[in-house]
Amino acid sequence: MKQALAAHSIRLTKSLGQNFLHDTNQLRRIAALAELTRADHVLEIGPGLGPLTELLLEQAGEVLAIEKDARLVELLRRRFERAEQCSALRLLHEDALDYLSRQARDWTDWKLVANLPYSVASPILVELAQAEHGPKRLVATLQLEVARRLMAGPGTPDYGVLTLLVQLHYAPDTWFRIPASCFFPEPDVDSACVCLVRRKRPLLQPELQDTFARIVKRSFSQRRKMMLKLLKADWPQPRLAAEFERLGLSPQVRAEQVSLEHFTHLTQALSRRPQ
Repeated sequence: MKQALAAHSIRLTKSLGQNFLHDTNQLRRIAALAELTRADHVLEIGPGLGPLTELLLEQAGEVLAIEKDARLVELLRRRFERAEQCSALRLLHEDALDYLSRQARDWTDWKLVANLPYSVASPILVELAQAEHGPKRLVATLQLEVARRLMAGPGTPDYGVLTLLVQLHYAPDTWFRIPASCFFPEPDVDSACVCLVRRKRPLLQPELQDTFARIVKRSFSQRRKMMLKLLKADWPQPRLAAEFERLGLSPQVRAEQVSLEHFTHLTQALSRRPQ
């Protein structure tokens, strides 16, 4: 990687979070989690120098790679010229988060497989997870701290807003740690690869998704406070008390102790017109 960067006179930009995974064994483990076949379409965000891209092209039918750094786009175009010519690879010079935000695209038959830039990993995953037609599988390398939040369950310190916004549509499958020594340059934080699978049946109707997000964000706005008291800012206390009792939730419960299923049931209840 050092040689490739030097040959193209590329100095890495810290603001873009450029830490490139170079360990072949780890790259193969990531690709294996995606369970790729030639029928698959793959979205890769932040391909960097292209080591994962090469594996994806070997195993999938089509790869859409989005890279923000123009210098790396040029390098990738040279490296994968033949793949672009035969339409196996489509390479975009874009800010991935901007692209996803403005593209109302159907990703239903796609899989995300990416070493995500750490600075934007969470918003990218939330954007894809909350899309009307999200990818069928999310396989992403990111900070260990973020990975733990994505895979967390209720009653744990990592359980929170990110957990629920993603897990509403995606069930956590598996994950593994990746040592810092597998990257160039070595990051200051630990890393992990996670795999989440789109739920076969939605837990909520699409029109209730905004209400769900509102309830979750309000409930975790002050983790030490009781959830019912926080929700009083948006709903009347008597109604909240009645719904909490009906769902078997203690009036003193904190958000970190409330399951995804209880959050969805509460969303449905508070979305109905009062009798």
